[in-house]
Amino acid sequence: MNENVDHRVPVLIVGGSLVGLSASLFLSRLGVRHLLVEKHAGTSTHPRGRGNNVRTMELFRTAGAEQLIRDAASVLADNHGILQAGSLTGDDQEWLFKEIDPGGGLARFSPSSWCLCSQNDLEPVLLNHARSQGSELRFSAELLSFDQDPEGVTAVVKDRETGEHTTVRADYLVAADGPRSPIREQLRIGQTGSGDLFHNVSVTFRSRQLAGIVGDRRFIVCYLTDPEADGALLPVDNKEQWVFHAPWQPERGETLEDFTDERCTEHIRRAVGAPDLDVEITGKAPWHAAERVAERYGSGRVFLAGDSAHEMSPTGAFGSNTGIQDAHNLAWKLAAVINGAAGPGLLDTYEAERLPVATATSERASARSAEHSHPGYAGSPGPGGGGPKGGMLTIALGYRYVRGAVLGVEPGLPVVPERMSLAGDPGTRAPHMWLRRQGARLSTLDLYEQSFVLLHDARHPEWGAAAAKAAERLAVRLDAYGIGSGQGADLETEDGADWAASHGTTAEGAVLVRPDGFVAWRAEGAVADPAATLDDALTALLHRG
Repeated sequence: MNENVDHRVPVLIVGGSLVGLSASLFLSRLGVRHLLVEKHAGTSTHPRGRGNNVRTMELFRTAGAEQLIRDAASVLADNHGILQAGSLTGDDQEWLFKEIDPGGGLARFSPSSWCLCSQNDLEPVLLNHARSQGSELRFSAELLSFDQDPEGVTAVVKDRETGEHTTVRADYLVAADGPRSPIREQLRIGQTGSGDLFHNVSVTFRSRQLAGIVGDRRFIVCYLTDPEADGALLPVDNKEQWVFHAPWQPERGETLEDFTDERCTEHIRRAVGAPDLDVEITGKAPWHAAERVAERYGSGRVFLAGDSAHEMSPTGAFGSNTGIQDAHNLAWKLAAVINGAAGPGLLDTYEAERLPVATATSERASARSAEHSHPGYAGSPGPGGGGPKGGMLTIALGYRYVRGAVLGVEPGLPVVPERMSLAGDPGTRAPHMWLRRQGARLSTLDLYEQSFVLLHDARHPEWGAAAAKAAERLAVRLDAYGIGSGQGADLETEDGADWAASHGTTAEGAVLVRPDGFVAWRAEGAVADPAATLDDALTALLHRG
């Protein structure tokens, strides 16, 4: 389809919030030309969606954005726990947890850590970094329509400032257009899940006195439980800027207009327990907590990502993190197909891998809202806690791809295990180990972004030769690293750590890791013909169907 096309790109991204901007950054890092269109004039101005889990920060680390984000989030760097209290001035107070990473145990699993960065601070960082990588981003640009055929997608985009219409032709379309996704609706993709859970009005306000009342209680959020004035209090700068989530009940006829400045002020004062607290309301925004997952993650050449694919309760900050990880999973697969390294069947694994993760994570998010008695939510965690088992870290980092672009996964394994285990099993995120390369320190995770990676023992260079042969025959980028000590080693482990044991193999074996850092395949010992074995594995992974 060639008529009347104004702009041609391999990928069109619709939606320029956290997930769309992340998709743009990841695609640019992989050298995939694309266009992002966002109907709003700029990035978010409301402090929301601010919990970035360790897996998300790992992805931003490899994309060169982690430190930029931590710099933008520095004002909340010392905020860690979740407090539940009848008020901030009474004795009825309990820390649901006081530290995100008590004892520093996370360092065993990752070179990164959690980061509290509000959406209004994070989005400009992603936007600027994506542009520095060559991304083409257009704001005040609204998708009016799209049609797809076997060769691509044709979209009409309107410039909301000039009224000009542009016809865009793309090989693929990524729909990061939010929970009420018009693209999902046009594709007639249904949703599963519990539906609406609760509704809140997010009230931003200024108070100079509140910091003195909060004192040294550096919480991420405080759930205030006065039955007449419950809600959630979140610091923005720990000084004067704050957010209060007030329960909203539209099912009882309550409207946004009912939330006057006077009502919000009195509600906040009572919830805090300070009747004379200075409160200056600076903004209000409704939001809806829901549990919904799309029945499919796309149709043809159109793929859903983020809130268009799933909605989750905000407790635990699972929603935006799952969406960013959707974008990362899809980006390397799009790059492989567009660059000719893989067949189009690889794109089918996006749904196969990410939809089960979203389903399990959304159930856990709802259960966590019940466990924390989130204001406005009347749900119950159910028998045994509801949702998949496992703590926050297991949900965020320990999930596995049971099927998809992985080989050798044991059938019947749960998507989220009961206990944290990152031991090199196919379908799991590859283990983190500190290495040395020409004197420089790096994590194994720093190796994974631009290519498949084969890890092998430096004493068995036949694996390196096999990788070179497979890469040449299949026209795929495959970097091989011999790990050990001495002159023949590409990488050295710190303190004599056994890389093979930590990856579930032996010195004679090898581990193949995907560009997204997940283990694709593993040889647990010697094989008769490493070149043929590796060639077969890569062919099965990249040329499906």
